Amino acid sequence: MSVAASALLFHSQGKTDCSNSKRKSHRNSNYSPITETMESEKQQDSCPLQKFSVLNCIDLSSSDIDKSVSSLKQACLDSGFFYVINHGISQEFMEEVFAESKKFFELPLVEKMKVLRNEKHRGYTPMLDEILDPDNQVHGDYKEGYYMGVEVSEDDAAAEKPFYGPNVWPADDLLPGWRETMERFRREGLEVARKVARIIALALDLEADFFDRPEMLGEPIAIMRLLHYGAQISDPSSGIFGAGAHSDYGLITLLATDDVSGLQICKDKDARPQVWEYIEPLKGAFIVNLGDMLERWSNCIFRSTLHRVIGSGQERYSIAYFIEPSHDCLVECLPTCKSETNPAKFPPIKCGTYLSQRYKDTHADLSLYDKSQT
Repeated sequence: MSVAASALLFHSQGKTDCSNSKRKSHRNSNYSPITETMESEKQQDSCPLQKFSVLNCIDLSSSDIDKSVSSLKQACLDSGFFYVINHGISQEFMEEVFAESKKFFELPLVEKMKVLRNEKHRGYTPMLDEILDPDNQVHGDYKEGYYMGVEVSEDDAAAEKPFYGPNVWPADDLLPGWRETMERFRREGLEVARKVARIIALALDLEADFFDRPEMLGEPIAIMRLLHYGAQISDPSSGIFGAGAHSDYGLITLLATDDVSGLQICKDKDARPQVWEYIEPLKGAFIVNLGDMLERWSNCIFRSTLHRVIGSGQERYSIAYFIEPSHDCLVECLPTCKSETNPAKFPPIKCGTYLSQRYKDTHADLSLYDKSQT
């Protein structure tokens, strides 16, 4: 059973690429995620000895805003990754969220499939559902996930737009209090993102509240995804990854993770061979990275960096919070990031249009699951 290939339609409106290199992008997998979910593959890891990247640390409780702006700006120019600490979410609550996430992923597959991802990208994504680096992956990512977004009722006109609509939740008698915990974490995480965005605005010589406008983070597409990586050992030389190499799509991503290493970044995607460095987990911190939209907004001054996850044979849990502007936000080069000698590198594009294509190109067609169960 095969997944129909989806051609990438980016071209001038496509994925940010600030180099002259071009990569083929296609989905040419010949597997069923449901069938493969039931299998356990272990491969030898071909990664070299672990090398950890040194990241700047942004303290959101600091009163020295100039220091924060300078540190964040350097991180955005160097790697596009940094830590955020003292962000206002307690360690106790973070641990509670991870415990609730683990409860969901420990459910039988038949229960998780009852809340399968829908066309609005809400709900459960099985192992191998997503393939982020089709040129180098032989299967999809060896991870399962659970999407949540901004809650919009079905009778609201906004629910007609991609990424807007009601969430899909496990039954309350199955996981009591689960929904309330996740909704609280989404709310608190969004406030952290807004604080980070204000520092980013200052680093780009904009007013601090630039990203607070309604069409941006006033009414954002804020997508939170619980993630569980299996105990498979990745083998990059054989195309086996926890998550294939990719850059994120939106403005910024907040990542909370357990203490198991696995996240790697490649600061220079055009280098051959590529050099990959691990990001060390930091208890209580968010790892923040820039997305493709911010790279477009900044005219490639700030970087959206390739990253991937390498499985070490240990289970790994993380929570990725993708912060995107509103559906109708027009992403175009910022006035502070262009000049006569450095004109805009990309044409304007609406956020919803951009995100819809990126999700379509990296996720399995939902009809595949219907076929696999018949």
